[in-house]
Amino acid sequence: MTFPTRLERFRVVDSTQRVVREWLDGGQAEVAVAVADHQTAGRGRRGREWLAPVGAGLLLSVGFRPADLATGHAWRLAAIVSLAMLDAAEEAAGLRDGTIWLKWPNDLVAERERQGLVKVAGVLGESVSVDKRVQSAVVGIGINSAWKGADFPWSLAATMTSLRELSSGRPIDNSALLDAFLARLEPRYEALNGGLFDAAGWSAAQITTGRRVVVDVGAETIQGVATAVDPDTGALLVDSDDHEARVVDSGEVVRCRVS
Repeated sequence: MTFPTRLERFRVVDSTQRVVREWLDGGQAEVAVAVADHQTAGRGRRGREWLAPVGAGLLLSVGFRPADLATGHAWRLAAIVSLAMLDAAEEAAGLRDGTIWLKWPNDLVAERERQGLVKVAGVLGESVSVDKRVQSAVVGIGINSAWKGADFPWSLAATMTSLRELSSGRPIDNSALLDAFLARLEPRYEALNGGLFDAAGWSAAQITTGRRVVVDVGAETIQGVATAVDPDTGALLVDSDDHEARVVDSGEVVRCRVS
């Protein structure tokens, strides 16, 4: 199989998620990738906007048609996209291993001395299932690559960063970053289609493990220590302050922060 089977770059598009979903609905074979220099209606989790200046980020969506992936494991598609981008980003920016982490459920973050955890990228996964199997899925990721710190929106500057900033101003080539990402995604996806998931790597990349967290699940807020992530369900395991072991499902979490 050619990987990807379709790769299109757009100067401006409303949403790469929409583009790839329409491709899949129209019968497009996997793996299909849409990349945009700028999105006018980019979306993050729970409908939040994802906007970046032209050329400041790598914005893309990947369309999958897994061979035999249980609906309960659909989250693993977003996980392999996150892990592939984490590795590619550290390479493209010349960063040492362990500079970028995963903050459950789907953010790529770095830890800075004065700011604490700051967001580098966000991931959004959406899937369609039939008979308890994933029929198709679209995973979008937007990573702040060449965005200069001086140009960050004032309302977000304290909680975000970019590969350029993490590498002390090193120029970031989005084309090279895309190539590195796809090169790392292909073997991870082939493994997943073969029934293998790098649970150890995914678990080790979680920066929340062993730290105090505040998890807002809408109806309540859970506070405690994150002890692990469940490699089967994708859930966050928390020893809450009320001395109860809590299993937080990724589909219910609004936000998760380290305090």
